Amino acid sequence: MAQRIIDLSMAIVDNMPSHKMFQSPVYLKALTHETTESFGLGVDGDRMTFQTNFISMLDHVGTHVDAFLHVNPKGAPIDEMPLDMFMGKAVCFDLQHISDLEDITAEHMEEAEKKAGVKVDGHIVLLCTGFHKRNLDNPKQLVWGNPGLTVEATRWLHERGSRVHGVEGPSTDKPTDNIFAQHRLCRDLGITHYEWLVNLEEVVGKGEFQFVGLPIKFKGGSGSPVRAIAIIEE
Repeated sequence: MAQRIIDLSMAIVDNMPSHKMFQSPVYLKALTHETTESFGLGVDGDRMTFQTNFISMLDHVGTHVDAFLHVNPKGAPIDEMPLDMFMGKAVCFDLQHISDLEDITAEHMEEAEKKAGVKVDGHIVLLCTGFHKRNLDNPKQLVWGNPGLTVEATRWLHERGSRVHGVEGPSTDKPTDNIFAQHRLCRDLGITHYEWLVNLEEVVGKGEFQFVGLPIKFKGGSGSPVRAIAIIEE
């Protein structure tokens, strides 16, 4: 059986949209092939030039995963969390009928589970609302319009053994309030989530697949950008 890899990650670019409380990244060329030509590297007739880039950003930029430390002062930083949390069997729920700033409820999860044909049992659950694709050309809406996962929906996931879930927007909580009920419940339940996932439409209706989204090993990190992928059997 053939495998297909689907990229679920945003490209990190200079000054890209970020969460309403976070700075956007600085991502610029530092040394270029043109500027390093003067270094005189290599040999006559075969000079070597190179490029390096300057990166200055928070550990919650682009497609990323939250460490327990992010909202729990006693929680594990990203470098101390078990790697098996960031990979494994997954399913993507079709919630494309959910509007911007709408609440995702436990009833929505029940319906989506039936539609997916996969009984959640320890799965990584990705939630496709079409939010990112719908607002791709509207940076303000990308920051201020994402749906929110209710505490009831979060408990629904936890009761079925899901330790990790993922959304398309900058947060699992809606940007229109500062209660952060979903984040606080994740803190209390010991579960976490990916944010800023993209291309989830590509895995809707695929049943169970393998997900991988490994974090960078930042010492004491509160989270990390990831290269999230889905591996589909075809």
